[in-house]
Amino acid sequence: MTQLMGRPILEAPGELGGRPALADLLAGVRTALVGLAVVGVPVLGLWVVTPDADDGAAAATRLAGVLWLLGHGAPVLRGEADAPLTVTPLLLGALAVVRLHRAGAGVAARRGLRSRWGGPVALWAGYCAVAVVVALHCAGAGLFRSRVVWDVLVVALVAALATAAGVRSAGPPGTPVAGSLLDRLPPPYRPAGAAPVVRAAASAAGAGLVAAGGVLVAVSAVLDAAAGGGRGMALLGGGPAALLGLSLLSLVLLPNALVWGAAYALGPGFAVGAGTVVSPAGTALGPVPDFPLFALLPADGPGGWRWAVLVLPLLAGVVPAVLLGRAAAGLRGPAGGVEDRPGPWPPAATVAAALATALVVGAAAVLSGWLSGGALAGGRMVRLGPVPWWTGLAAAGWVALAAVPGALLVRHRELGAAARRAAERTAAEQQPAGLQPADQGPAAGQGAYARLAWRARRGVLGLRARTYALVLRLSGPAGGASDPDEGLDEGRDEGLNGGPAG
Repeated sequence: MTQLMGRPILEAPGELGGRPALADLLAGVRTALVGLAVVGVPVLGLWVVTPDADDGAAAATRLAGVLWLLGHGAPVLRGEADAPLTVTPLLLGALAVVRLHRAGAGVAARRGLRSRWGGPVALWAGYCAVAVVVALHCAGAGLFRSRVVWDVLVVALVAALATAAGVRSAGPPGTPVAGSLLDRLPPPYRPAGAAPVVRAAASAAGAGLVAAGGVLVAVSAVLDAAAGGGRGMALLGGGPAALLGLSLLSLVLLPNALVWGAAYALGPGFAVGAGTVVSPAGTALGPVPDFPLFALLPADGPGGWRWAVLVLPLLAGVVPAVLLGRAAAGLRGPAGGVEDRPGPWPPAATVAAALATALVVGAAAVLSGWLSGGALAGGRMVRLGPVPWWTGLAAAGWVALAAVPGALLVRHRELGAAARRAAERTAAEQQPAGLQPADQGPAAGQGAYARLAWRARRGVLGLRARTYALVLRLSGPAGGASDPDEGLDEGRDEGLNGGPAG
């Protein structure tokens, strides 16, 4: 009785062992409020510490709501001219998607014998209810305004996709889309069990491209600091509140900068206003907004040594090439066990798996480029960020250029090494019992010093055998070797077997 009274009412089991729909609805509300608090607490804190803040607390909460909506990709309006603001802070968007994914997986795991989608629908409805309230609160007059219907629809779509992904991850594993497409290829082009490997290779390639963007951002920051800070230090000199606000905003937009850096490394580059371009081929910029991340942009002029950044996408394709090559050689199966390892892929199937990896990376680059850019205001600032389609094509092309020949090379080396190991095992099993290991070559994979030592030992044993044969021949019939050739053969055999028996 005590245990029953101590349990929360909303956690009480409903019909057939599931949770009531109200609990799932409140879980969606809680998920949205936690994400809103992550944005609202820093904004309200900055409003409190700002000494000359003219706006009230309502304006601060409106700004927090606008940032929360922007994190979901919902466009808002800026200023009296209703200029569009569509740049999505990817860090806030990632936090929202992760929380929705975890909430959907948790609700699906606790549904018991009820419908699989009953709880997630209630979770989604609770999240959308908070979005409606936030959009209505931000719809009035102010510096930033929301478009209620459009913003709620965008938030609802993002919440539905993230929740569905969480529910699917909690259920039984299904066949990936890439795996189903690869399984429909003709037999010479069909890589067996390639879906997990393609997914891992695409993740490695995407991480490599993001790391390339991070390297460029870090190098630009170091060069700007070495040059005395320039515009960046001037912007950070507006007092503690301005310094903290710009630092937090730069942190929120740092993932966007990484995507822009990756687009720069891929070749197409990005724009900071209509008619501008920032790429390895050259930079053409006009006036840019006063923002610390924009202070890291290269100066106007031709590319020159900046063409060297094109080596970074090739380096990002090394790890996917190794993963695909080892899988093509049959060294890594879907489940990781020896019994689950498929046979070696044909070369055409290896190329198909590498091209599938490139297509997945290209699609992810298109989505990332589209989300990371947008409009900052009307007029010239209506276009910021990379061109999504050019960025996706460049990402797919660079990954294919590195992964296709790399995977074939790794496959060839692994199959050759496996064949040598099999031949050595066969030779060892068929070796006569009296033959010493000194007559065998060095083991596969040993270095140059091991090969030189083996050759020296073999030469010493051969010299010993010839010396013993010469002694037998000089001794004549008394030595028991009337035929010099016979004595030479006996001496060589005994020398190789460790010396004469006597």
